[in-house]
Amino acid sequence: MSDTAVAEAGLDTDAAKRGFTRASVVNVLGNAVKIVVEAAVGLTFGSVALVADAAHSVADLVASLVVLVWGRSVYADPDEQHPHGHQRVEPLAALFVGSVIVILGLNLLYESALGLIEGPTVTFSPLLIGALLFAMADMYLLYWYTERVNANIGSSALEALAIDCLNDIYTTVAALVGVVGVFLGYPVLDAAAGGLVSLLVVYQGADIGRENVTYLVGAAPSEAERRRIVEELRSHPAVEGVHDLAVFYDGTDLEVEAHVEVDGELTLIEAHDIETELMDGLRELDDVGDVHLHLDPAGIGEWKDAEETQAGSP
Repeated sequence: MSDTAVAEAGLDTDAAKRGFTRASVVNVLGNAVKIVVEAAVGLTFGSVALVADAAHSVADLVASLVVLVWGRSVYADPDEQHPHGHQRVEPLAALFVGSVIVILGLNLLYESALGLIEGPTVTFSPLLIGALLFAMADMYLLYWYTERVNANIGSSALEALAIDCLNDIYTTVAALVGVVGVFLGYPVLDAAAGGLVSLLVVYQGADIGRENVTYLVGAAPSEAERRRIVEELRSHPAVEGVHDLAVFYDGTDLEVEAHVEVDGELTLIEAHDIETELMDGLRELDDVGDVHLHLDPAGIGEWKDAEETQAGSP
């Protein structure tokens, strides 16, 4: 999240970091409790579904720890080793979470297929249902709290954890359907429900990965985002044209580079003031971080063939 976006949400960097840390710690604790409850009940009554769901949460616990330890560095100030800041750390942590989600989904798909082939080995007990209902409530509270905190922070890593909490609810529902199926004499429901949910989990994990790879490789945003940048520049009365525009992601922030055409008779002080106004205006836009502008005298013709000039023309 850019410093501008944090400020617009009414938070300073320290407050955002504290909120990020609290949400990460709560996710670690919530996953740990779920693991203990499900594993204890599952091992006692031989429920593969509960033990598998607890095993999935072990990976979730690792992902939460990575976000807690690694993701907070996005709020660190730029330094000599990272002159542009640490914005790329956050999508890197989110990419890790997305990868974990995909692995969990594939593992659940395998467990479901195995259940169809080998059949159930579980002894039914009301405690199985109680443990699963507890796990669902635990994950929903984690999801609700993480989303509530992230509403003011806008962290892609926390958003990935929130989605992971929802995925855990889906997998727990699948386990619950399977346990109820065993009780009703239809054990095949365990494997069938698990297979359907696993496909959704894989899809959502892959979607998280795709989005954050875009942030990591410095990809260009949508054409609408480019137009938004050009329109902001050309809205200044002193600007006569824009060319050589480059807009790309630096982590979750947008970095902007552009040549701006102004009156060639301006004094150096006047040109400097215009450049400052333009940079301040762009940095006030959502998601915009660093801005690099070069002022050119209008009419010298060096940008005649530049596509950006045509795209930016009124």
